[in-house]
Amino acid sequence: MDLLDDMRIFVSAVDAMSFTGAAAKLGLSKQFVSRRISSLEQSLGVRLLLRTTRRLAVTDLGRVYYERARRILEDVEAANLAVSSQGERPRGNLRVSAPMSFGTMFLNSAIPSFLTTYPDVTIELELNDRTVDIIGEGYDVAVRIGALADSSLIARTVAPMRMVTCVSPRYLETHGAPQTPEDLSNHTLLPYGHSQRVSWHYSRDGQPLEIPVSGRLRVNNGELARDAAVAGLGVTWLPVFIVAPALLGGRLVTVLDDFEPPPSSIYVVYPQHRQASLVIRAFSDFLAAACGVAGTQW
Repeated sequence: MDLLDDMRIFVSAVDAMSFTGAAAKLGLSKQFVSRRISSLEQSLGVRLLLRTTRRLAVTDLGRVYYERARRILEDVEAANLAVSSQGERPRGNLRVSAPMSFGTMFLNSAIPSFLTTYPDVTIELELNDRTVDIIGEGYDVAVRIGALADSSLIARTVAPMRMVTCVSPRYLETHGAPQTPEDLSNHTLLPYGHSQRVSWHYSRDGQPLEIPVSGRLRVNNGELARDAAVAGLGVTWLPVFIVAPALLGGRLVTVLDDFEPPPSSIYVVYPQHRQASLVIRAFSDFLAAACGVAGTQW
């Protein structure tokens, strides 16, 4: 039994958070899994896992080792695929992070189509509006919307994306429409964001304009902000793909169109060491094609 095999057993145990789950996945006995991980700990001279009668817990050093071992195993798999006949067909597990609204409104149909096209691929999809640490939290790929922070990650643009300011016709009848971004201070706003400081971005004479905003209701989910606006509670600023059905149905209308910022983008981002991965390439290609078909929504 070599070190890579012990790494694979350890990673499977952490993924399942049990020796039993790892054993079932790998086709081994629970006792064998426990013995190999104990041997790995002895060879490293550190405790990786804490065993209790109910469950496993990962030590701090165990978490560090897990992340490194997982990447090593992925690199080994990618190297094998690159030179094998199976390398022509994407396969393997893909752990994906995506924003909540994008996932429920678009990936809900795109992911099943992708899995049908690539039957040797499995996906773990987590929807969350926070910006995840892709490498630190063990994701293979993430969908990001809007401006990207500088990082070592590789980013591929899969679709353009517009932000619009919108309100319900009912709200306009009572409060009127803001004529400039500064007028927003006189309106009830519905900020979408998960930080204490939220700003909306506009453009005036080709120059960027940032407007800090606050409101009676701040949510970290775009669909809730949209529905609150439809109910006449205030003005909101959201991606077009979230509000497109409401705009087409007349339940919302846009305002401040003359100050709309330049389009931003929807990206697929992934670590540099995964750029040769066939399954990541297939996923990003598929997502770009699917976004192209649905382009009027962005």
